[in-house]
Amino acid sequence: MSPILNEVSLLFSSYGNARYGGEAVSQLEHALQCAHLAERAGETDETVVAAFLHDLGHMIVADPVKYAEMTASGLDDRHQHVPIPLLESVFTDAVLEPIRLHVDAKRFLCATSDAYWDTLSPASKRSLELQGGPFSEEAAKAFAALQYAEEAVRLRRYDDQAKDPNASTPEIARYFKLMALLSRT
Repeated sequence: MSPILNEVSLLFSSYGNARYGGEAVSQLEHALQCAHLAERAGETDETVVAAFLHDLGHMIVADPVKYAEMTASGLDDRHQHVPIPLLESVFTDAVLEPIRLHVDAKRFLCATSDAYWDTLSPASKRSLELQGGPFSEEAAKAFAALQYAEEAVRLRRYDDQAKDPNASTPEIARYFKLMALLSRT
């Protein structure tokens, strides 16, 4: 396994059991559910890996106390950007861009779908405010024109669903094997 994937493995073993924001699942459970939902929907391997890694930035920022203090004080951890420098030597844009765009996808969906807001968990609604709120009409159009916007929107929907404390998922090794296959190193 590449040194970068070893580092990702270490992050999951160190922080994967931490609670995922204000949700009823851990970081690892959320990642596994998100990837499994993408896989069941027939997504590409790249989108499945993006779904698995989309919140890796929370674990890099990782000290759960620091994270709770940041969000409680009204700061966005910008977790969608944090893992990109770590992952860019390993994965193509087909993995990286949906990760980078998944927060903007939430902002896009809130701007373009009246019903979407009602599907968000209370924690996701709070984080949306920290992330800048719904896009303006102009920003939503600009987002929709981006190359990986559609994948990011689908990833976002998996993200929203991946909060079930009783969900059954494959083991983490399945997604590490997939990451190794897609790895450029």
